[in-house]
Amino acid sequence: MIQNKIELVVKNMVCNRCIKVVNDELLKNKIGFVHVDLGKIYFDMMPSEKEKIVLNTLLKKEGFELVEDREAKIINQIKIVIIEHIHHGKEKSMHQKFSKFLAVQIGIEYSKISKIFSEIEGKTIEHYSIEQRIERTKELLIYNELTLSQISHELSYSSPQHLSRQFKKITGLTPTEFKSIGKRETLDTI
Repeated sequence: MIQNKIELVVKNMVCNRCIKVVNDELLKNKIGFVHVDLGKIYFDMMPSEKEKIVLNTLLKKEGFELVEDREAKIINQIKIVIIEHIHHGKEKSMHQKFSKFLAVQIGIEYSKISKIFSEIEGKTIEHYSIEQRIERTKELLIYNELTLSQISHELSYSSPQHLSRQFKKITGLTPTEFKSIGKRETLDTI
């Protein structure tokens, strides 16, 4: 949280393009805010209920929505931590298990956040994390700057073969087949 600021959590705001879209909408509609970050909008003071309704209408038009339910906020936080970790290179030098890292970041025991995530999302945190790693792999394959070995190292896979197996399991294609096609979904659709 930005010091002494009110934050509202926004569902589906998971990439830099999302931040720009929300920021632009807030400016265009003259809604006073301090800062927009992944999954959050910061304000000097809590918007009124009427302002929240207007804000939510604007956000929904762009595919986002305000999150007020506690469990939904937790899930949103989990997704943001995973995305920042995998796609934005945060905590690359992390020396602890990811489950412990995630629990520390969220501030709740891993077993509890894992249960909430699975019940609401219908998949495990591990599966969501694998999906994000595969999306990052797609991005790196399209850039064509790294070998599969370098990508597997970058994403902390034990080997290029392990990455290839997970890639095929998730996408139905080998990394080489995908590279020849070159199509990937955007983060905000995952």
